[in-house]
Amino acid sequence: MTTESQLDRPATVAPPLLDIDAYVEEFGRTVVPAYRRGIADRELPADAGLARSIIPPATAAVRDFSRLAPRIPDLLAEKCVGCMACVSACPDTAILGVVVPEPELDGRIEAFTASVAGSTNDGATAGVTAELATSTARSHFADTQKYGEVPARRGLDRGQFGIFVDPVHCKGCAECVEVCAALGHDALIMIDKVAAEPTGESTLDRYERDIRFFRSLPPTPPEYRNEKALVDLMLGEHALGYVGGAGSCAGCGEATAIRMLVAATRQIHGPESMGIVAATGCNTVYGSTYPFNPFQVPWTNSLFENAPAVALGVRARWDASGHPDRRLWVIGGDGAMYDIGFQSLSRMVASGADVKVLVLDTQVYSNTGGQASTATFGGQVTKLSAYGKALHGRPERRKELGRIIAAHGEVYVAQTTPAHLNHFYRAVMDANEYPGPAVIVAYTPCQPEHGIADDASTRQAKLAVESRAFPLFTYDPRRGDSMAERLSLQGNPALKGDWAKSPDGSDIDFLTFARTEGRFAQHFGADGSETPEILATQDDRLANWHALQEMAGIR
Repeated sequence: MTTESQLDRPATVAPPLLDIDAYVEEFGRTVVPAYRRGIADRELPADAGLARSIIPPATAAVRDFSRLAPRIPDLLAEKCVGCMACVSACPDTAILGVVVPEPELDGRIEAFTASVAGSTNDGATAGVTAELATSTARSHFADTQKYGEVPARRGLDRGQFGIFVDPVHCKGCAECVEVCAALGHDALIMIDKVAAEPTGESTLDRYERDIRFFRSLPPTPPEYRNEKALVDLMLGEHALGYVGGAGSCAGCGEATAIRMLVAATRQIHGPESMGIVAATGCNTVYGSTYPFNPFQVPWTNSLFENAPAVALGVRARWDASGHPDRRLWVIGGDGAMYDIGFQSLSRMVASGADVKVLVLDTQVYSNTGGQASTATFGGQVTKLSAYGKALHGRPERRKELGRIIAAHGEVYVAQTTPAHLNHFYRAVMDANEYPGPAVIVAYTPCQPEHGIADDASTRQAKLAVESRAFPLFTYDPRRGDSMAERLSLQGNPALKGDWAKSPDGSDIDFLTFARTEGRFAQHFGADGSETPEILATQDDRLANWHALQEMAGIR
């Protein structure tokens, strides 16, 4: 949980056991530094805040992962087009974008380098440091059509687009590099962290200085943000509500989805506009590894199975205290929404309450050692559904939560992935605007449980959609009365066909997808042959696609 100040206590309730503002200040001054130095367990006493599980907001901003990975992304500015895909894809808020009006850039660099030089006692060193600071700061900026040419046509100064990597938060997953390369830009590469670059300073020293320069810059002016390019939400002054420093795995697909959800909600509705009720799962572990909290929004953790029920109580309290416009989001994974918490989710939706839900669909209980769930694909191998002589992975079919929730009627539903940027952001925006319950089921790859590389989240999410493993759809009751009017499959390839086609004309089917992930590897022989179980899952995925086509009036 973050702060208690937003819970609007009535006067008849006893005052809190501690002054929240004072506690937050003391926490940042003593608790966080003690944990960073590794002495907290020996020197810090237990206190009332710890007993009440209170972690102040954004304490994870200072958590240091700079020595976790040997490599770090580096920008080739001359190749950058300002697409912002890397900024959205990063699960750790470690790659950041900004636009500075061209006439202002030199002055801001000069002011920063003067402060750098002024902080160094040795005159010769100060001169070199200032020169380096000027050179490296400028190397982060690209002259792009999107932020330079287009604003100039509207009579504005050309904007210079900058990309910066925060070395403290970067875990070296290379997701940003993969995303950039997939778009054909190749503006990011991975480089080694070395103790002495040709200039004499270390790679980390250079990155740490440059990120300080980034933080000296004002937010991107609104006139340089394109409302039609939803990815520009990440340039907003309120977008960074998930500040990085979470303990998630490198490349975590869940963290990207959460970042995008928080950014879209805070940027459009305001920095004090939302709260989160989180079901126990990976998101609550990496989001509250004491004393590090990556959220700037108030959130509370409930049990595995009852987060939607808790949200109903929060919603009722907010409405009664005059805050019906606050956006309340429930976040949970497969167990919390597909399995043990499904009844609570269904009841919340049936209530008609203005509560929104983000389902982090990994098809496995990552937090409890890789158990199968009803979201798991048939034949998928997990730690508790092994591939053996009698059973070849999980024997049951996957539950289609999105279709089930749509059957409740008056509820907004979206099935989407963070890799489909506009689709995901639009789903969040529509959910926030819908006057009632909304459920977004997001495909969120889990590197260790799916058996994929750290940089593969976006690639695998796109392939899941292309192969019909996880089709995109939105269901919006505001579109009409019939199912065909309400359900849209826009965003999927080959809407009227069974399978999408690759450039060579071959089908992109479920087997194409399954061959790329370790969780299905045992279903394929050395000669490329498939087991009956994986073929049955292929049939199941096609049947699900046919059902969606029929519901949308296409088939």
